[in-house]
Amino acid sequence: MEQIKKESKKNKIEINIKNNEDRKEDDFTHQLSQFKYKQFSTYNIDLFRSSKLLKTFTEHNNNVYSIDYSTFYDGQFICSGSGDNTVRVWDIEDNSQIQSFNGHSKYVYCTIRFWDFKDNKQLKLLNEYTDWVGGIEFSPFYSGRYLCSGSGDKTIHLWDVETFKSLHVFNGHAKGVWCVDFSPLQSGSNNSEKINNIGVIGGNGYTICSGSNDKTICMWDIETAKQIIVFKGHKDCVRNVKYGRENTILSGSEDKSVCLWDIRSGQPIQQFKGHKNFVYAVEYSPFIIKDIIEVVGSNVLCSGSLDNTIRFWDIRSNKNELFVIKGDEKEDKGILCLKFMSLKKKVKSNEQKANGDCVNLCYGSTKGPIRVWG
Repeated sequence: MEQIKKESKKNKIEINIKNNEDRKEDDFTHQLSQFKYKQFSTYNIDLFRSSKLLKTFTEHNNNVYSIDYSTFYDGQFICSGSGDNTVRVWDIEDNSQIQSFNGHSKYVYCTIRFWDFKDNKQLKLLNEYTDWVGGIEFSPFYSGRYLCSGSGDKTIHLWDVETFKSLHVFNGHAKGVWCVDFSPLQSGSNNSEKINNIGVIGGNGYTICSGSNDKTICMWDIETAKQIIVFKGHKDCVRNVKYGRENTILSGSEDKSVCLWDIRSGQPIQQFKGHKNFVYAVEYSPFIIKDIIEVVGSNVLCSGSLDNTIRFWDIRSNKNELFVIKGDEKEDKGILCLKFMSLKKKVKSNEQKANGDCVNLCYGSTKGPIRVWG
């Protein structure tokens, strides 16, 4: 904390804005959070089977709808948004809360506010919606300059974070939009290039996907704001969507299923069934199955549900799950969000640096606790 206080006197830290390339290069989190967009180290799923609960953060007293992870000034932090109307920042090393933002009047379900970390002041509110905001995502390109968001008013907005202006509005869903995602960072693109014309993004072929209460997933062209394809198959609200490698989209639904979609055909590749309640969170994990050598990169999917479990799935098969993590029956009561992260191991100055960092899984629960496994 003393280090943070000293450094904060010189620099204001704005949560959620990746404002320069130096920060990106120093931010190990940026690299891990983009694992589905590019190749990176993978880990044997068998090693994670023996994982255990490492840390718990307990200040929230209501649903934790969203979590993220970041590093700055040699610290490692989790940020969380909750139904108790607060956004909180946690120091992972000290297992303590270091900041709480209390400006929201209702549930923090990814409402779009920008905060000054040091002074605990709201910097900007994006309020062009007429209903709740269900999900937000920063672009993997151009250092996160662009933000997309979905709303209960059935629309998706594309924002320029530098100007705080809405660039496009995407219309087409019949009901509210719970979740959004940007297409992967394309190989060979110059992520640090400064641009002012949104058309350049569209020209590079980037798209947005969205999941809605209307039971569909839509994919949109960023440049034209036109709907490209509609994925139909879920029997209830789509709660989470994620782009993946090899032209796929992963989705979780209130129909209790997880679905892997082929973007080219618009059809499901696999549907994973096993959860006993709504599926709120899905991720492409960094894990591999040791006997699969023909697949490059991760081949294990992950999902979190109100049935209070996190399940791991073989991307090739819709058979039973590979592995299950169960939340605390009394204190969690359901998994609402999850995030893979890589916690750096601190070593003493006279010790050799550890060989790499380990993979950890963080999740937010229905009753408020945030837990880290590894």
